[in-house]
Amino acid sequence: MPTRKPKKRATAVSAAQRARAAMSREARAAYGEIQQGVKHLEKSITEIRQGLRRAEHKIEADARARIRELRKDARAQLGILESKQREAARTLKKVSAAAGESWREIKQSADSLLGDARATATTVVERFRNALKG
Repeated sequence: MPTRKPKKRATAVSAAQRARAAMSREARAAYGEIQQGVKHLEKSITEIRQGLRRAEHKIEADARARIRELRKDARAQLGILESKQREAARTLKKVSAAAGESWREIKQSADSLLGDARATATTVVERFRNALKG
């Protein structure tokens, strides 16, 4: 019994391969150059995407560091304001105990203390607003 030769299967030829086969040598060279340009563009796009990711990560890390710095500064400023508040409360207790003093002097003393605390608070608020803007 004779052995049969296996039939050759038809290979799928892409439209691009058929078109290239029908091209002249000059056209194939131009096609190859264009294909290389496309590959270079693809690499450039990949590099740009990687650069953007690195830049995003750096910006995010810098922002986290800035936030930590602002929180630390805020805690320090709040500590100062709280100490001024305690000082004002102590002064008020002392003043109210000294009933013989003039209430006008007491009010001036308290106004001075509270004005200083307000100025500090305003400065702190402005610094944080400016930090958020920039």
